[in-house]
Amino acid sequence: MSSSSIAATRGTAAAGRATALRQLYLVRSGFALVWAILLFLTASNGSALTALLLVVYPVFDVAAAVVDVRAQRGGASRTLVATITVSTLAAVGLAVALTSGIPAALRVWGAWAIVAGVLQLVVAVGRRRLGGQWAMVISGALSVVAGTAFVVQSFAPGASVVTVAAYALLGGVFFLVSALRLGRAATTSPGTGWWRSVSHSSAATGIGSQ
Repeated sequence: MSSSSIAATRGTAAAGRATALRQLYLVRSGFALVWAILLFLTASNGSALTALLLVVYPVFDVAAAVVDVRAQRGGASRTLVATITVSTLAAVGLAVALTSGIPAALRVWGAWAIVAGVLQLVVAVGRRRLGGQWAMVISGALSVVAGTAFVVQSFAPGASVVTVAAYALLGGVFFLVSALRLGRAATTSPGTGWWRSVSHSSAATGIGSQ
């Protein structure tokens, strides 16, 4: 098989992965936006629905990561498995912490946001060639910062989960931005892209070939 055919095959596979990831990100964005609105509406009264929402979010994260693992192949899979493990522990931890009150739940949520943010950064960097991952990099970094803020907030009087809703809302926006960028990548002809262009230009000029 010629090098051009191999490049075209790889480009087609990459476009397929970008399409699958775009669809997943759109679902995650919609879920995050709806979830955030519901939490905003219920956070003040600390109802059973609020507690349920807090547990449901990491459960959904587990489901999304499972879908992601099945759709994607390569180095990101191990990190996604770690995400599944961490989010499962977060869901269990939140269910237990909520019996002690919102401050305890905020500490668990904060710890989860920090670890999940680091994992998201790792996955996004590994997928940088698919396109649209800069939004995931920013989202992962902000998750680490927000998680730290949640832990600090949990020790303050009148701790509330309203800030968690804002965190999820912003995360939903980043998923949407990434999905839109991936949509452009998925419609790009196989074998194209800035990294492919640079590679071809280097090969044509003899750069990097000794």
